[in-house]
Amino acid sequence: MRDFSYLRANSFEEASSAAAMPATMLLAGGTTLIDLAKCGVTNPERLVDITHLDGFDAVRVDAEGASIGALAKMSRVAADPSILENFPAVSEALWQAASAQIRNMATIGGNLLQRTRCAYFRDPASFPACNKRVLGSGCSAMEGVNRGHAVLGTSEACIATYPGDLAAALVAFDAIVHLGGRKVAIDDFFLLPGATPHQEHAMQPGEMITAITIPASVAARHSTYLKVRDRQSYEFAAASAAVGIELEMDRETIRDIRIGLGGVATKPWRARAVEDALRGKVLEPDIVKSASRFAVEGAIAQGGNRYKIELAPRVVERAILKSGALA
Repeated sequence: MRDFSYLRANSFEEASSAAAMPATMLLAGGTTLIDLAKCGVTNPERLVDITHLDGFDAVRVDAEGASIGALAKMSRVAADPSILENFPAVSEALWQAASAQIRNMATIGGNLLQRTRCAYFRDPASFPACNKRVLGSGCSAMEGVNRGHAVLGTSEACIATYPGDLAAALVAFDAIVHLGGRKVAIDDFFLLPGATPHQEHAMQPGEMITAITIPASVAARHSTYLKVRDRQSYEFAAASAAVGIELEMDRETIRDIRIGLGGVATKPWRARAVEDALRGKVLEPDIVKSASRFAVEGAIAQGGNRYKIELAPRVVERAILKSGALA
């Protein structure tokens, strides 16, 4: 890790101005940044400490929805009574992420911006071919060990999986990312790799996440997050689903349903085909099972990750039935 300069920002304007400079990165919780610097993926010339900016860690919930400051800690948001009541899938996604120590340090904004756990991306000394690091160098994962890699949203340039839990829940409930001067729907905030996998977010130089807002909805109140992984704790998802349901007055027919997927795509994935197949249908196991297959529509396996095409619909099915029982 090379030497770098350090600036402690005292205002949003100061942080934004500094962040626009080349080879500059923002420092909040630092739980991802330090890892990437140590392994040589990131080599910033300067770090801008934004941890002391006032007002960027507030958590508010009202009739319109939730507003979560970018500097709010993951553990604090997960434990917030209003988040638990109105957006349980968000709380559950946060509790199932990382370790307690990391959740106490990591911020909401930093969590969204975490980078892939692809071993080839994170080991430049052993695997120089990675289009996320050096565009045009190739993708070592295509022919390598790719059990944890994406089956949705992939391209010929990249099959790296987006690793976060929180974003799957935020995508399900149409969250908005606030970038200071503008707002971006979270589904548009995360970019597909296409031919430019090094461009992961719709952020411009000098922009920083200031807050996340989530519109209130009945589906969000009746939601859950289901995560399947190789071990019970401190592990990234093999497949996960955030699901919220609103039922009609008969308590059987689905009026509205929201589904976000994690662990299976190059970005947090909205399962709109499943949603479309279930709206207006009776919440019945066979119907749910059949519709859940649409979760992997268009999926492409690369060998080791083929099991995800079978696993993801099962996770979606289980999460739907669990959420339906809460509705």
